[in-house]
Amino acid sequence: MNFLRGVMGGPSAGPQPSGADTIQKLCDRVASSTLLDDRRDAVRALKSLSKKYRLEVGIQAMEHLIHVLQTDRSDSEIIGYALDTLYNVISNDLEEEEQDDSEEENLAKQVDDLGSQFTEIFIKQQENVTLLLTLVEEFDFHVRWPGVKLLTSLLKQQGPQVQQIILVSPMGVSRLMDLLADSREVIRNDGVLLLQQLTKSNAAIQKIVAFENAFERLLDIITEEGNSDGGIVVEDCLLLLQNLLKNNNSNQNFFKEGSYIQRMKPWFEVGDDNCGWSAQKVTNLHLMLQLVRVLVSPTNPPGATSSCQKAMFHCGLLQQLCTILMATGVPADILTETINTVSEVIRGCQTNQDYFASVNAPSNPPRPAIVVLLMSMVNERQPFVLRCAVLYCFQCFLYKNQKGQGEIVSTLLPSTIDGNSVSAGQLLCGGLFSTDSLSNWCAAVALAHALQENATLKEQLLRVQLATSIGNPPVSLLQQCTNILSQGSKVQTRVGLLMLLCTWLSNCSIAVTHFLHNPANVPFLTGQIAENLGEEEQLVQGLCALLLGISIYYNDNSLENYRKEKLKQLIEKRIGRENFIEKLGFISKHELYSRAAQKPQPSFSSPDHMMFDHEFTKLVKELEGVISKAIYKSSEEDKKEEEVKKTLEQHDNIVTHYKKVIREQDQELEELKQRINTLTSQNEQLQATVTQQVSQIQQHKDQYNLLKVQLGKDTQHHNSHSDTFQVNGIQTEEVSKLKEELEEWKNKHELLLGQLREKDSVIEKLNSSQLEMGTTEQSSQTIKSAGLEHNSELQKELEMLRSQIQLQAAEISKLQMENQKLQVMNATADPVLGDSGATAATSSELEARLEQEIKELKSEVKALSEEKESLKQHLDSSSSTVAILQDEKSKLQREVAESKKEQDDLLVLLADQDQKISALKIKLKDLGVPVEDEDDIESGDQGDEDEDGDEDEQD
Repeated sequence: MNFLRGVMGGPSAGPQPSGADTIQKLCDRVASSTLLDDRRDAVRALKSLSKKYRLEVGIQAMEHLIHVLQTDRSDSEIIGYALDTLYNVISNDLEEEEQDDSEEENLAKQVDDLGSQFTEIFIKQQENVTLLLTLVEEFDFHVRWPGVKLLTSLLKQQGPQVQQIILVSPMGVSRLMDLLADSREVIRNDGVLLLQQLTKSNAAIQKIVAFENAFERLLDIITEEGNSDGGIVVEDCLLLLQNLLKNNNSNQNFFKEGSYIQRMKPWFEVGDDNCGWSAQKVTNLHLMLQLVRVLVSPTNPPGATSSCQKAMFHCGLLQQLCTILMATGVPADILTETINTVSEVIRGCQTNQDYFASVNAPSNPPRPAIVVLLMSMVNERQPFVLRCAVLYCFQCFLYKNQKGQGEIVSTLLPSTIDGNSVSAGQLLCGGLFSTDSLSNWCAAVALAHALQENATLKEQLLRVQLATSIGNPPVSLLQQCTNILSQGSKVQTRVGLLMLLCTWLSNCSIAVTHFLHNPANVPFLTGQIAENLGEEEQLVQGLCALLLGISIYYNDNSLENYRKEKLKQLIEKRIGRENFIEKLGFISKHELYSRAAQKPQPSFSSPDHMMFDHEFTKLVKELEGVISKAIYKSSEEDKKEEEVKKTLEQHDNIVTHYKKVIREQDQELEELKQRINTLTSQNEQLQATVTQQVSQIQQHKDQYNLLKVQLGKDTQHHNSHSDTFQVNGIQTEEVSKLKEELEEWKNKHELLLGQLREKDSVIEKLNSSQLEMGTTEQSSQTIKSAGLEHNSELQKELEMLRSQIQLQAAEISKLQMENQKLQVMNATADPVLGDSGATAATSSELEARLEQEIKELKSEVKALSEEKESLKQHLDSSSSTVAILQDEKSKLQREVAESKKEQDDLLVLLADQDQKISALKIKLKDLGVPVEDEDDIESGDQGDEDEDGDEDEQD
């Protein structure tokens, strides 16, 4: 015992020697008593001492208690006492509750470590855990409940080790699953807590628990407890469900196939009155939303996520979540988590995205939910986490959703702008150019997602014109972005705009041409990159380098002054290639870049850390290498690359042609095979009918022969000369009918045999045609192989360069079409200008209205100015009186100060005189002259005054 205390750090502070002696005696009674009652009393006494003398009871009594569990199984009372005692010794919860504030800190540290050490001693013999599992099976409350608590405590202290013992124990997990079916709520609820600890970070146990019908039982408990309105039991069940489903694809698939997603819908039925939510309800609903997100997390396999998303739409769960999203009075943290949940339910699922686009907020007039959410995102008064959630929702709505991207961009185009209502595009533009840097960043990222992997929309967005101020001509959205960028705004704003521009220009040569057409852009970028700025500006420099690199890599050389070669020369002269590549590398080395690259959801600790978007990190990773190579390429290499592209195109055209021929031949072969199969099946059917008819004909033949024989016998026995006679009851007319039928069947038989021969000839022709098609296929393949052998040397070179110019090869085929589009746009520009006459009348009407409004405003301004003058006069008069009063106050203060000073001087003089008088009195007394004290004089004066008062009263 002393040795164990020394190991645990210092002497034990709790037990006294008498307590230790008592525990020793009780242990001896447990070990040596033959009577069950004596042992039971001793174990009961140990239980009562185990809380106060935890260390001593654990050291001395643990072996005896385990022995009791093994030998006294028949008596539930002593088993319950032993389990309670072991729980008190092993569990740290009791010590934490009963510790006094006055106890020393080192004792608290020792106590925290006691549970872990006693657990190690207990599970060292695996049979102890197995014994505990058998005891948990007992229905007796006094055995089962303390057994569950003890096993839960063991899992808390040494989880992985106990999990492994339970896993290898026969039916170990199944025994514990029976706890959920116990009719006693205390045991059932503690069983849920036990399973929580058991399923932590152990996929094998999670699968066993799931296949033991855990989902059904837990959902039943949640329903019985009142769903989101339930208490702590609902919370515990939800935590257990999270353990079973999180990062476990097998259980997620089982949950979906078991139709358990449909049972989640009632969780989110929220009434009209959403005020006064309890803290427990908020917690429960928060966990329920997290459980939905576990099933549709972007980190899950795409197929599993997609199937769960579809199931959530079909059962109405998504509709229920959107109802909460648009409801009033919902707590802010629940609203934020609901937005995040809806985001992941619709992410990448076209059906769900289309439904979300159709959701309207309950306002007058109704507004789309997307517009209402975007209003919150660009409103700087909204909470930061809510704005991040809305941005994530918008990103998920546009993820792999070209239809949604087109709808957002169309709200910015001149032909579709509605002046009566606020659109998503207008909100994004407003956020892009507001004074709040966070709104700038969010709007820029949202707009970049609207252009993600969509070259058509990147071209259409070039048509967007913005009216910056009255009287000035409108400027393009691209130009306005570059203007704000060059004005030296906040770092967050510039980073957002640069990310938008990089996304816009990448893989879009027309956008690059528009960007380079402004002569101020390239000098601005080179100036930013060339400067030596602080760490905060290094990120902006890196993004400027990326934007300039995109302008080179996707440049189609349509502008003579900004051809690829000239831009490279400009970089080499003003910046230096090595310096440029170094600045470009600042992006991927930044800490915030690494954080954003981890997961799609934007999660930032503060608005200042909001710099990078997840999808943009993918773009950087894709372009950083190719831009670095493009910078170091010479003009000759570019020319060779162009030639290689052309030859590659020719070669690809040849290969595509042959592929097309082979594909057509394959289709014809498939059609012929299908025809052969159908004809073969028809032939088999016909053969079956022929055999059936042949058997019927044979039967008729046999009947005919039988009748013929019978007819011959009757003619021998009867010689009748009548016209009608009978043979065994059959007349000659019937015999003639049978002969006719026999002839018909013979004709049908011949006809079927002829058809059969025709089918056989058709099958032979088809087989021969199939052989011919095979020979044509072989001939086409030989032609292809001959062509490929002819270009074998060229192929080798092309394969070496294919990986480097794969993106450029796809672009060349688009350039002609894009040039034609530009010509068409230039051609259609003139008739558009012709509409100015039509708008002249409307502009004159607007001018007249404006003049009238200006006159009214001037009159109002005049009245206000008169009021201002009168108020100013009142203010002047009051200020003058205030000044006079202040002067008087200062004079009085000076006079008071002077009088105080005079009083102080008089007091000093009086004090001096008193001292002199008292000194003179002392001298007179010394000389023998009688002197009266002041007190005597005062008392005498007082007596005189009293006498005078009495006389006055008498009078």
